[in-house]
Amino acid sequence: MAKKLLIYLDRLRDNSPGEPSDNPRPDGVLSEYPDRSGRKTIRELAVFRYTCRRCEDAPCIDACPADALDKNPEGIIRRSTNLCIACKSCVVICPFGTMMSDFFEHHRTLENYFDLSDPDEIQKFIDRNPEGVVSWVDMEEDPEKNIYRLNDLVLVREIDWESIKGK
Repeated sequence: MAKKLLIYLDRLRDNSPGEPSDNPRPDGVLSEYPDRSGRKTIRELAVFRYTCRRCEDAPCIDACPADALDKNPEGIIRRSTNLCIACKSCVVICPFGTMMSDFFEHHRTLENYFDLSDPDEIQKFIDRNPEGVVSWVDMEEDPEKNIYRLNDLVLVREIDWESIKGK
């Protein structure tokens, strides 16, 4: 079993430095994302996959003046970082608070983003996060423990809204 990064999204949110901040939150990026919609942070990918409610009418998509948001075939919102103008209209209109203003920080600086395809960058990413937020683990996806596979390298711990919507 290959080691994977486990990111606790709830702990990451709890340790948010707030805005504005002289010490912005570190985040991992995937430089080559398959849908070619630009550089993606692990946090953004995880939030759209597991936290977003996937509204049928998706007010965030309608509110975007740059047409930077759409849905993939699974109904998951995706944001084209190449089109996004960081106006944050989607943040304001999202009825569930899924869209977060810190998704747009990459327009200003890249110093707190770590390329997770580089082993040295991975270790820097782990070291820059508060203890217990990101770690190496020998495990696979475990939905009963709210641990989900994001890709071959990354697992995230998040309460998947679909798992609780019927409760």
